[in-house]
Amino acid sequence: MKKNINTNEFKIRTPIQLKDIATTYHLDADKDEIEDELEGVCKDLAKIQNAMYAHGKYAVLICIQGMDTAGKDSLIREVFKALNARGVVVHSFKVPTEIELKHDYLWRHYLALPARGKFGVFNRTHYENVLVTRVHPEYIMGENLPDVNAVSDVNDSFWDKRFKQINNFEKHIAENGTIIFKFFLHLSKDEQKSRLLRRLDKPEKNWKFSPGDLKERELWDRYQDCYEEALNRTSKAHAPWYAIPADDKPTARYILAKTLLDTLKMYKDIKEPEMDDAVKANLHLYREQLEND
Repeated sequence: MKKNINTNEFKIRTPIQLKDIATTYHLDADKDEIEDELEGVCKDLAKIQNAMYAHGKYAVLICIQGMDTAGKDSLIREVFKALNARGVVVHSFKVPTEIELKHDYLWRHYLALPARGKFGVFNRTHYENVLVTRVHPEYIMGENLPDVNAVSDVNDSFWDKRFKQINNFEKHIAENGTIIFKFFLHLSKDEQKSRLLRRLDKPEKNWKFSPGDLKERELWDRYQDCYEEALNRTSKAHAPWYAIPADDKPTARYILAKTLLDTLKMYKDIKEPEMDDAVKANLHLYREQLEND
């Protein structure tokens, strides 16, 4: 592949408007070339993950958000399949259960955080609580909060507080050894239409389609506004957002994987622990013991 990308160009550093950010990115390569490059990047990621598992000092949290059909599931499958399964845990968050609603909205996400040495992938994330619930504030009533007695109580002050809570949550886990990546798969409305039509046209994809997808699509502009504000208010140095052009799935997968690799390579202290000197000095004795067993 000819183009050597700088993954920092996708990082949100200053306030953005989503309409100004492209949903496509040209790598000067065909699909096969991009997939070959992705395979190489993922093998390098696997080496870092193995070292990180043995090192045991950092966890990696990878948050993936995007509109319906943005390609979250297939991206997770293709990017992380090369990694050791013992070191990667994927959580796909759905509508909160009755038990989850008995707790604060961050509780289930806190329980799912990766242990040190592991990658945790959130397929949909704690940001659903300032996205879906902001488009549908009536959902907040299900949380049974003390100061929310009507939908009218879910006001600007409520959302200000929730953004502050999310920022504090991420700052806390970052200060305790979690390396945070947040990826917004930036899909165009036209491409979403094409993907929804494919769900209808291909029998093997019919199960993915729900009439509710069309109702949510009617709220596209509202969702874009909510995503834009969430990205602008919560992209921090310790927990940055990356807006990944998502109209082409292989390109999106490559950019995301390359972003992970480029960033993790900067952590020079991630390495496999060295063997204890006393053990190393007696390796010949251990070998002799095994050979004579």
